[in-house]
Amino acid sequence: MSDITRAEICVTACADLFLGAGETLISPMGLIPSLGAKLARLTTEPDLLLSDGEAYLLTPESTVEGWLPYRQVFDVVAHGRRHVVMGANQIDRFGNQNISAIGDHAKPTRQLLGFRGAPGNTINHRTSYWVPRHSPRILVNAVDVVSGVGYDHAVGPFHDIHRVVTNLAVLDFDTPHHSMRIVSTHPGVSVDEVQKQTSFPLIADDVTETRLPTEEELELIRTTIDPNNKRDKEVPA
Repeated sequence: MSDITRAEICVTACADLFLGAGETLISPMGLIPSLGAKLARLTTEPDLLLSDGEAYLLTPESTVEGWLPYRQVFDVVAHGRRHVVMGANQIDRFGNQNISAIGDHAKPTRQLLGFRGAPGNTINHRTSYWVPRHSPRILVNAVDVVSGVGYDHAVGPFHDIHRVVTNLAVLDFDTPHHSMRIVSTHPGVSVDEVQKQTSFPLIADDVTETRLPTEEELELIRTTIDPNNKRDKEVPA
């Protein structure tokens, strides 16, 4: 087990995002969250429904097992059980996410994807984030544009920013004022290193070490879920 890579730890941390989810539609955006969702489906949460991001429901082997018509996607977003894992060009201490623009929104220095489905995702169901390069440019004190809605702008009873998984740590907002805290650091990463790569003070009480994948999980990652080892390209060892 000594040859476990950082990428495999991140995949396992993403799988743990879905613990206890039961029959929930999972919309993972990006490679590592997708691998984590597949791993959870094969181990702890066999009732998960895995989306290809459009209209199909997939097995962990990417075989189509169901069809979700586009018009029904909006019903699920508004009323169903769904957990989306998005990326972020910026994310701040209260979980606001920016994927729209860098700089003044009236005259940005860089145009990004746009708001897309981020506002609806964050106010209607559980949302987590995956950040493959934890840095002060991404974990900022305040985002330039609010795309995904954080706790200081929260509206409605279904708003639930669950966790942030990065290449250094797992973070959440389970604090009195919903300010970001460190849940665990990945093996070999210190709390000081995580704080140094973050633009705002993180709450760091009772920080643990992110768990390693079990032998079963490691076998599934390497032989079934990602046999071509694409994960190490996203999170280098």
